[in-house]
Amino acid sequence: MNGLGIVSAFTAESRLLGPSIRRDRSLACLADGTLLVVSGMGAAAAEQGALRLVEAGARALMSWGVAGGLDPRLAAGTVLLPNEIVSAEGRVLATTRDWRERLSGAVASLCTVSAGRLLTAAQPIASPADKAIAFRQAGAAAVDLESFAVAAVAERHRLPFLAVRAIIDTAAEGLPRAVAAAAGTDAPEMRFGGVLAAIVRAPAELPGFIRLVRRYLQASRALKVVARSGALAPPGLGRP
Repeated sequence: MNGLGIVSAFTAESRLLGPSIRRDRSLACLADGTLLVVSGMGAAAAEQGALRLVEAGARALMSWGVAGGLDPRLAAGTVLLPNEIVSAEGRVLATTRDWRERLSGAVASLCTVSAGRLLTAAQPIASPADKAIAFRQAGAAAVDLESFAVAAVAERHRLPFLAVRAIIDTAAEGLPRAVAAAAGTDAPEMRFGGVLAAIVRAPAELPGFIRLVRRYLQASRALKVVARSGALAPPGLGRP
């Protein structure tokens, strides 16, 4: 065990980190000793996942996965290493600076990296109009559903924290309603059967779904670069 614990909402996102060995029903371990919890979507699930990692001995926490773009300048596949996480209520928590800078320096020549605020919302922000409002009000570059909850656990336990999020849908792109509806708030898998059924009922959403799949592949490639950088853990964490 190297002391790092990662919370990922979906199994598909967690697989980008590399092969893992399951330790129990909720906890897995990567080849380098990193602990991993696949929590499911939403703040409550992410908080429980982070607490499970702390209980298992994690000495630093990371929120990992994709995010929706709010800043119009961010393209799909951009890796966001936020300097701050802001809650839906406006509470702000900082990420760990030396960790963030170390990881950014390790991957900046391999993929597009950005900083800024990451908003954790209570539910997906689906339309470009709503994204524009969130961008103005929160001053956030992107939005997810889990990172603030993980950051809050790290703050309570005085642990280093970092979020790593790759942009999937850009600020100008709407999230298909079928995808938003099929994403359960605590499920570790996207319900693709429900997505396809919804598209059959509303075929006009098919182009948006196809675009989202392409964007997801871009985001996945970027996250793989970060995972293979060898710089995921904060400086000095592996030392006794």
